[in-house]
Amino acid sequence: MPKFIMIVDDSATIRQTVKLSLIKAGYEVIEANDGKDALNKLTGQKVHLIISDVNMPNMDGISLLKEIKKMNSHRFVPVMMLTTESQQSKVEEGKLAGAKAWLVKPFKPEQLLSAVDKLILP
Repeated sequence: MPKFIMIVDDSATIRQTVKLSLIKAGYEVIEANDGKDALNKLTGQKVHLIISDVNMPNMDGISLLKEIKKMNSHRFVPVMMLTTESQQSKVEEGKLAGAKAWLVKPFKPEQLLSAVDKLILP
């Protein structure tokens, strides 16, 4: 059974880069261009992981994370933040909101896949 990962980033280039790495590793991908778009696309289907940027228009990644944690259908889905933000205060804010991992851009595909493999249970 395929594992579904949602990528949330306002950069089409980042979404494409992450998507290619995940598809090569055998994952199915759902794309969203900001937090509001992501919430609109979380319509009850099984999502095994959400990878989100922090800085996005309309709804940032930490606000998205807080909204996901309120949803009965998705509150236990692990969320990884993939962002340029590396300040400890931002990382702490993300962890307090429920982020399970924090990966700073630019990243290597191997780093991403290693983190994904740790967050998605077989």
